[in-house]
Amino acid sequence: MNKQNQALNHTELDGTVPNHSVPRVLIVTAVDAEKDAILRGLGDQAAEMFDVIAGGVGPAAVAASTAAKLAFAAAAGGKALAQGSTAPAGPDAAQASAASPGPLAGAGLTPAYTLVISAGIGGGFPGRADVGSLVVADAMVAADLGSQTPDGFLSVDELGFGSSRVAADAALAARLRHELRRAGHAVSGGTAVTVSTATGTAETAAELLRRVPDATAEGMEGFGVATAAKQFGVPALELRAISNAVGPRDRDAWRIKDALDALQAASSILREVLIS
Repeated sequence: MNKQNQALNHTELDGTVPNHSVPRVLIVTAVDAEKDAILRGLGDQAAEMFDVIAGGVGPAAVAASTAAKLAFAAAAGGKALAQGSTAPAGPDAAQASAASPGPLAGAGLTPAYTLVISAGIGGGFPGRADVGSLVVADAMVAADLGSQTPDGFLSVDELGFGSSRVAADAALAARLRHELRRAGHAVSGGTAVTVSTATGTAETAAELLRRVPDATAEGMEGFGVATAAKQFGVPALELRAISNAVGPRDRDAWRIKDALDALQAASSILREVLIS
Protein backbone atom coordinates (compact mmCIF):
# COMPACT_ATOMS: atom_id res chain seq x y z
CA MET A 1 0.00 0.00 0.00
CA ASN A 2 1.16 3.55 -0.52
CA LYS A 3 2.11 5.80 2.36
CA GLN A 4 -1.30 7.40 2.37
CA ASN A 5 -3.09 4.08 2.84
CA GLN A 6 -0.55 2.82 5.36
CA ALA A 7 -1.25 5.74 7.69
CA LEU A 8 -3.03 4.35 10.73
CA ASN A 9 -5.17 5.93 13.37
CA HIS A 10 -7.01 3.08 15.02
CA THR A 11 -7.95 2.16 18.53
CA GLU A 12 -9.66 -1.13 19.34
CA LEU A 13 -13.26 -0.84 20.46
CA ASP A 14 -12.31 -2.10 23.93
CA GLY A 15 -9.95 0.88 24.36
CA THR A 16 -6.67 -0.90 23.68
CA VAL A 17 -4.19 0.48 21.16
CA PRO A 18 -3.26 -1.95 18.35
CA ASN A 19 0.02 -2.55 16.56
CA HIS A 20 0.50 0.48 14.27
CA SER A 21 3.10 -1.17 12.06
CA VAL A 22 0.33 -2.70 9.93
CA PRO A 23 -2.84 -1.25 8.39
CA ARG A 24 -6.26 -2.10 9.78
CA VAL A 25 -8.65 -3.68 7.27
CA LEU A 26 -12.40 -4.29 7.49
CA ILE A 27 -13.71 -7.25 5.50
CA VAL A 28 -17.46 -7.46 4.99
CA THR A 29 -19.29 -10.57 3.79
CA ALA A 30 -22.99 -11.25 3.40
CA VAL A 31 -23.31 -14.46 5.44
CA ASP A 32 -21.44 -16.42 8.09
CA ALA A 33 -20.28 -19.17 5.70
CA GLU A 34 -18.27 -16.57 3.74
CA LYS A 35 -16.99 -14.96 6.94
CA ASP A 36 -15.85 -18.33 8.29
CA ALA A 37 -14.01 -19.18 5.05
CA ILE A 38 -12.14 -15.88 5.21
CA LEU A 39 -11.23 -16.35 8.87
CA ARG A 40 -9.87 -19.81 8.09
CA GLY A 41 -7.74 -18.30 5.34
CA LEU A 42 -6.46 -15.47 7.52
CA GLY A 43 -5.62 -17.85 10.37
CA ASP A 44 -3.53 -16.27 13.10
CA GLN A 45 -3.22 -13.08 11.01
CA ALA A 46 -6.86 -12.20 11.58
CA ALA A 47 -6.64 -10.43 14.93
CA GLU A 48 -3.48 -8.52 13.99
CA MET A 49 -4.92 -6.42 11.18
CA PHE A 50 -8.38 -7.63 10.13
CA ASP A 51 -11.93 -7.31 11.36
CA VAL A 52 -14.36 -9.58 9.52
CA ILE A 53 -18.13 -9.15 9.78
CA ALA A 54 -21.17 -10.74 8.12
CA GLY A 55 -23.14 -7.64 7.22
CA GLY A 56 -26.28 -9.17 5.70
CA VAL A 57 -27.62 -9.97 2.25
CA GLY A 58 -28.23 -7.20 -0.28
CA PRO A 59 -26.83 -3.71 -0.81
CA ALA A 60 -29.02 -1.95 1.78
CA ALA A 61 -28.35 -4.31 4.69
CA VAL A 62 -24.63 -4.50 4.06
CA ALA A 63 -24.25 -0.75 3.53
CA ALA A 64 -25.92 -0.12 6.87
CA SER A 65 -23.74 -2.70 8.64
CA THR A 66 -20.54 -1.38 7.07
CA ALA A 67 -21.35 2.25 7.86
CA ALA A 68 -22.24 1.38 11.45
CA LYS A 69 -18.97 -0.51 11.91
CA LEU A 70 -16.93 2.32 10.39
CA ALA A 71 -18.67 4.99 12.45
CA PHE A 72 -18.43 3.08 15.72
CA ALA A 73 -14.76 2.27 15.21
CA ALA A 74 -13.92 5.85 14.23
CA ALA A 75 -15.79 7.29 17.20
CA ALA A 76 -14.15 4.84 19.61
CA GLY A 77 -10.71 5.64 18.18
CA GLY A 78 -11.30 9.37 18.42
CA LYS A 79 -12.43 9.07 22.03
CA ALA A 80 -9.30 7.14 22.97
CA LEU A 81 -7.10 9.69 21.24
CA ALA A 82 -8.81 12.50 23.11
CA GLN A 83 -8.04 10.70 26.35
CA GLY A 84 -4.33 10.68 25.56
CA SER A 85 -3.74 7.50 23.58
CA THR A 86 -0.31 7.20 21.96
CA ALA A 87 -1.87 6.21 18.65
CA PRO A 88 -0.37 8.26 15.80
CA ALA A 89 -2.72 11.13 15.02
CA GLY A 90 -0.13 13.32 13.35
CA PRO A 91 0.41 14.49 9.77
CA ASP A 92 0.29 11.02 8.20
CA ALA A 93 -3.12 10.22 9.66
CA ALA A 94 -4.46 13.63 8.71
CA GLN A 95 -3.11 13.24 5.18
CA ALA A 96 -4.80 9.85 4.82
CA SER A 97 -8.14 11.25 5.91
CA ALA A 98 -7.93 14.35 3.74
CA ALA A 99 -6.58 12.71 0.59
CA SER A 100 -9.96 11.34 -0.48
CA PRO A 101 -12.47 12.91 1.92
CA GLY A 102 -15.98 11.52 2.06
CA PRO A 103 -19.17 13.34 3.01
CA LEU A 104 -18.62 12.44 6.67
CA ALA A 105 -15.19 14.08 6.81
CA GLY A 106 -16.78 17.20 8.27
CA ALA A 107 -18.08 15.19 11.22
CA GLY A 108 -14.61 15.16 12.74
CA LEU A 109 -14.20 11.37 12.48
CA THR A 110 -10.80 9.99 11.53
CA PRO A 111 -11.25 6.59 9.82
CA ALA A 112 -10.16 3.66 11.95
CA TYR A 113 -9.63 1.50 8.88
CA THR A 114 -7.35 2.04 5.92
CA LEU A 115 -9.24 -0.32 3.60
CA VAL A 116 -12.65 -1.98 3.32
CA ILE A 117 -13.08 -5.20 1.33
CA SER A 118 -16.40 -6.62 0.18
CA ALA A 119 -15.78 -10.36 -0.08
CA GLY A 120 -17.84 -13.44 -0.79
CA ILE A 121 -19.00 -15.87 -3.41
CA GLY A 122 -20.98 -14.84 -6.47
CA GLY A 123 -21.80 -15.40 -10.10
CA GLY A 124 -19.35 -15.11 -12.98
CA PHE A 125 -20.20 -14.05 -16.51
CA PRO A 126 -19.38 -16.94 -18.88
CA GLY A 127 -16.13 -16.45 -20.75
CA ARG A 128 -15.00 -13.79 -18.28
CA ALA A 129 -14.90 -15.49 -14.90
CA ASP A 130 -15.18 -19.26 -14.75
CA VAL A 131 -16.78 -21.17 -11.91
CA GLY A 132 -14.11 -21.80 -9.25
CA SER A 133 -12.06 -18.74 -10.21
CA LEU A 134 -11.64 -15.41 -8.45
CA VAL A 135 -12.50 -11.84 -9.38
CA VAL A 136 -10.81 -8.76 -7.93
CA ALA A 137 -12.93 -5.95 -9.32
CA ASP A 138 -11.77 -2.64 -10.75
CA ALA A 139 -15.14 -1.08 -9.91
CA MET A 140 -18.40 -1.84 -8.16
CA VAL A 141 -21.59 -0.89 -10.05
CA ALA A 142 -25.21 -1.00 -8.90
CA ALA A 143 -26.50 -2.43 -12.15
CA ASP A 144 -30.22 -2.17 -11.36
CA LEU A 145 -30.19 1.27 -9.70
CA GLY A 146 -32.23 3.49 -11.99
CA SER A 147 -35.55 3.55 -13.77
CA GLN A 148 -37.42 1.63 -16.44
CA THR A 149 -38.63 3.82 -19.34
CA PRO A 150 -40.50 3.10 -22.59
CA ASP A 151 -37.10 3.21 -24.28
CA GLY A 152 -35.40 0.89 -21.81
CA PHE A 153 -33.46 1.13 -18.56
CA LEU A 154 -31.85 4.40 -17.47
CA SER A 155 -29.19 4.28 -14.78
CA VAL A 156 -29.21 6.69 -11.87
CA ASP A 157 -26.26 8.39 -13.60
CA GLU A 158 -28.28 8.98 -16.75
CA LEU A 159 -31.17 10.27 -14.65
CA GLY A 160 -28.84 12.78 -12.99
CA PHE A 161 -29.52 11.55 -9.46
CA GLY A 162 -26.01 10.46 -8.49
CA SER A 163 -23.70 7.64 -9.45
CA SER A 164 -24.11 3.88 -9.58
CA ARG A 165 -20.33 3.31 -9.73
CA VAL A 166 -17.60 3.27 -7.11
CA ALA A 167 -14.03 2.70 -8.30
CA ALA A 168 -11.87 0.22 -6.43
CA ASP A 169 -8.40 1.14 -5.21
CA ALA A 170 -6.69 0.52 -8.56
CA ALA A 171 -3.18 -0.13 -7.27
CA LEU A 172 -4.32 -2.57 -4.60
CA ALA A 173 -6.66 -4.39 -6.98
CA ALA A 174 -3.86 -4.86 -9.50
CA ARG A 175 -1.43 -6.02 -6.81
CA LEU A 176 -3.88 -8.51 -5.36
CA ARG A 177 -4.63 -9.98 -8.78
CA HIS A 178 -0.91 -10.27 -9.48
CA GLU A 179 -0.20 -12.07 -6.22
CA LEU A 180 -3.18 -14.40 -6.63
CA ARG A 181 -1.92 -15.38 -10.08
CA ARG A 182 1.55 -15.96 -8.65
CA ALA A 183 -0.03 -18.27 -6.12
CA GLY A 184 -1.60 -20.28 -8.96
CA HIS A 185 -5.16 -18.96 -8.86
CA ALA A 186 -7.26 -18.05 -11.88
CA VAL A 187 -8.30 -14.43 -11.36
CA SER A 188 -10.00 -11.74 -13.43
CA GLY A 189 -10.53 -7.99 -13.18
CA GLY A 190 -13.34 -5.95 -14.69
CA THR A 191 -16.48 -4.66 -13.00
CA ALA A 192 -18.43 -6.43 -10.28
CA VAL A 193 -22.11 -5.67 -10.67
CA THR A 194 -24.33 -5.44 -7.61
CA VAL A 195 -27.97 -6.43 -7.95
CA SER A 196 -30.89 -6.72 -5.55
CA THR A 197 -32.31 -9.70 -7.46
CA ALA A 198 -29.86 -12.38 -8.55
CA THR A 199 -29.90 -13.15 -12.25
CA GLY A 200 -31.78 -16.30 -13.28
CA THR A 201 -32.27 -16.02 -17.04
CA ALA A 202 -30.15 -15.60 -20.14
CA GLU A 203 -32.14 -12.49 -21.03
CA THR A 204 -31.32 -10.77 -17.75
CA ALA A 205 -27.64 -11.70 -18.08
CA ALA A 206 -27.57 -10.17 -21.56
CA GLU A 207 -29.27 -7.02 -20.29
CA LEU A 208 -26.68 -6.64 -17.52
CA LEU A 209 -23.89 -6.90 -20.08
CA ARG A 210 -25.61 -4.25 -22.17
CA ARG A 211 -25.71 -1.92 -19.17
CA VAL A 212 -22.21 -2.79 -17.94
CA PRO A 213 -20.12 -4.05 -20.90
CA ASP A 214 -17.09 -4.97 -18.79
CA ALA A 215 -19.10 -6.87 -16.14
CA THR A 216 -17.20 -9.89 -14.85
CA ALA A 217 -18.93 -10.92 -11.63
CA GLU A 218 -22.33 -10.51 -10.02
CA GLY A 219 -23.04 -10.15 -6.31
CA MET A 220 -25.53 -8.45 -4.04
CA GLU A 221 -23.28 -6.48 -1.70
CA GLY A 222 -20.22 -4.87 -3.32
CA PHE A 223 -21.72 -1.49 -4.20
CA GLY A 224 -23.29 -1.18 -0.75
CA VAL A 225 -20.00 -1.84 1.02
CA ALA A 226 -18.07 0.47 -1.30
CA THR A 227 -20.61 3.27 -0.90
CA ALA A 228 -20.36 3.11 2.89
CA ALA A 229 -16.55 3.16 2.69
CA LYS A 230 -16.67 6.13 0.33
CA GLN A 231 -18.72 8.10 2.87
CA PHE A 232 -15.74 7.86 5.23
CA GLY A 233 -13.09 8.48 2.56
CA VAL A 234 -11.78 4.91 2.86
CA PRO A 235 -10.73 2.96 -0.27
CA ALA A 236 -12.54 -0.25 -1.13
CA LEU A 237 -12.02 -3.53 -2.96
CA GLU A 238 -14.37 -6.33 -3.98
CA LEU A 239 -13.19 -9.95 -3.97
CA ARG A 240 -15.51 -12.61 -5.40
CA ALA A 241 -15.06 -16.37 -5.62
CA ILE A 242 -17.23 -17.67 -8.45
CA SER A 243 -19.75 -20.34 -7.48
CA ASN A 244 -22.01 -20.27 -10.54
CA ALA A 245 -22.45 -18.82 -14.00
CA VAL A 246 -24.57 -15.70 -14.38
CA GLY A 247 -27.59 -16.71 -16.44
CA PRO A 248 -30.23 -19.45 -16.27
CA ARG A 249 -30.67 -20.60 -12.68
CA ASP A 250 -29.31 -24.15 -12.32
CA ARG A 251 -28.60 -25.05 -8.70
CA ASP A 252 -27.26 -28.46 -9.70
CA ALA A 253 -24.35 -26.69 -11.42
CA TRP A 254 -23.46 -24.47 -8.46
CA ARG A 255 -20.11 -25.16 -6.76
CA ILE A 256 -20.51 -23.34 -3.49
CA LYS A 257 -17.96 -25.42 -1.57
CA ASP A 258 -15.34 -24.90 -4.28
CA ALA A 259 -16.02 -21.17 -4.22
CA LEU A 260 -15.70 -21.01 -0.44
CA ASP A 261 -12.43 -22.94 -0.68
CA ALA A 262 -11.18 -20.43 -3.26
CA LEU A 263 -12.23 -17.56 -1.00
CA GLN A 264 -10.31 -19.14 1.88
CA ALA A 265 -7.21 -19.59 -0.27
CA ALA A 266 -7.35 -15.99 -1.51
CA SER A 267 -7.70 -14.71 2.05
CA SER A 268 -4.52 -16.49 3.10
CA ILE A 269 -2.35 -14.05 1.11
CA LEU A 270 -4.17 -10.82 1.97
CA ARG A 271 -1.81 -9.77 4.76
CA GLU A 272 1.26 -10.27 2.56
CA VAL A 273 -0.28 -8.20 -0.23
CA LEU A 274 -1.56 -5.36 1.91
CA ILE A 275 1.62 -4.68 3.90
CA SER A 276 4.08 -5.12 1.02
